[in-house]
Amino acid sequence: MNKPLLKMTDLEALSQAAECLRILAHPHRLRMVQMLLQGDFTVGELAEACEIPSAMASEHLRLMHRCRFLDSEKVGRKVYYRVAEPHLGQIMTCIESRFGDGSASRTG
Repeated sequence: MNKPLLKMTDLEALSQAAECLRILAHPHRLRMVQMLLQGDFTVGELAEACEIPSAMASEHLRLMHRCRFLDSEKVGRKVYYRVAEPHLGQIMTCIESRFGDGSASRTG
């Protein structure tokens, strides 16, 4: 029996993808992305929503910025963050459909 030709991504590209997914795989970072998909927010606003210190929020944002998930813009003395990676919306939709609406307590 003939097997279909498999579509395979280059391993170096998959390695980069895995690194960025590891960075995204944190509850505070996912919450920040969830917020940023709905608008631009400052470090302080994101920190407050995640109930963490601003310094910790800044570190999370730095990591996501390094993977080019986010952009930032300084307006006066405040820095606003926004989503730069258009595919983050699809990733969050997948996460929310699987784990949203209290389904985190369910198994399977």
